[in-house]
Amino acid sequence: MLPEVAATYGNAAWMLTSASLVFLMTPGVAFFYGGMVRAKAVLNMLMLSAAALSVTAVVWTLWGWSIAYAGNSIGGIFGDPATGFLLKDSMVAKDGVFTAVNDPADFTSVSDDMPNYAGSIDVAFQVTFAMITVALISGALAERIKYSTWMLFVALWITFDYAPMAHMVWNHGLLSGDGAISTAIGAAAHDFAGGTVVHINAAVAALVIVLIIGKRKGFGVSPIRPHNVPFVMLGAFLLWFGWFGFNAGSAFGANGTAGYAWMSTTAATAAAMLAWGFTEKIRTGHYTAMGAASGIVAGLVAITPAADVVSPLWAMVLGAIAGVLCCFACGLKFKLGYDDSLDVVGVHGVGGLTGTVLIGFFGQGTGLFAGGDFKQLLVQIAIALCAILYSGVITAIIAFALEKTLGWRVTEAQEVGGIDLADQGERAYDFAGTASSVLKEVK
Repeated sequence: MLPEVAATYGNAAWMLTSASLVFLMTPGVAFFYGGMVRAKAVLNMLMLSAAALSVTAVVWTLWGWSIAYAGNSIGGIFGDPATGFLLKDSMVAKDGVFTAVNDPADFTSVSDDMPNYAGSIDVAFQVTFAMITVALISGALAERIKYSTWMLFVALWITFDYAPMAHMVWNHGLLSGDGAISTAIGAAAHDFAGGTVVHINAAVAALVIVLIIGKRKGFGVSPIRPHNVPFVMLGAFLLWFGWFGFNAGSAFGANGTAGYAWMSTTAATAAAMLAWGFTEKIRTGHYTAMGAASGIVAGLVAITPAADVVSPLWAMVLGAIAGVLCCFACGLKFKLGYDDSLDVVGVHGVGGLTGTVLIGFFGQGTGLFAGGDFKQLLVQIAIALCAILYSGVITAIIAFALEKTLGWRVTEAQEVGGIDLADQGERAYDFAGTASSVLKEVK
């Protein structure tokens, strides 16, 4: 086998693996969030992640991919939804005849001969990013929103927010390294794997919706505790594992950048978990499992935009800073009075903003502390602010429209009685049935 052919197969294998790892992150989020809610709402929480997977997959196949990556750029903000509609730019039948039922090998990618790997693999990799991003939003809305409204929101938000944002940052658009803002400032904006596209974007959207739909019954009055902390820890560990595909996969090949992104991700995440734990110990006297899980996610979020450009030392410093800042930020909702149920703003918003901006200080050769000047910092702040503005405006329009039509919330009685019964017609745990069975066996 020729070396270049072997390299292509190796890259293809790595990118398919990375896509699968990132797909696993959404079930990881489901466990992470599911453990944090009360027992009467856990099934609904898991279902919101399931909807994020399924609705996004359909929208991405229809027009999401085209808006983000396939179509010609319109104003540097979004692509033409028709060019890649139903993936026609990426996957076609050989000889124009679809006979996959009789010959599964007949359906292929139009870019099988590309140097790195087939374009169809990139479609698969990118859809998993869209899935996890919209799933993150659900944590802020826990225990009070209708499943039907959420499904429609996912479709609209992927279409009008996520896909255009991905286009702007990762497809030579307005916020990219060769976009208008970078050109004007004289430094290339950097978002390796989603500080703006994923984390700032999702957190701002979450905050906007929370302000529109209001607080849960009893928020700030009575304690609302997680019902299953082991679920939370399992979710955090699954996210850490999946994040290797998220960050190392963003090297788009089985190469040295992927290897370094794997290592910087681990170093930053470990530092963030420890920093969160030490902060918590000083404040409360305990190292909690909830704190460890949250610290892991904070570190993963913060290193995401910077995984390929910060040295090992600065990766750990960045992670530690994020761990401390996010730990404090999660308490702001009680002081400011917004019910971000599972701290999407405190972890993903603050963590994503921290990682994006700190590239301006720690980015190798461009950051203020790593051989560069102020321009990198300026462009990082500029793209972060643009992401906040775009996400806030688009999400507000979608969320207000849904509030005035379908309505976001279940009734107060349904919320108090348990959204699982109200929306899913099921319970996660049949304690009464279990007790009854035991009694029958004893008799």
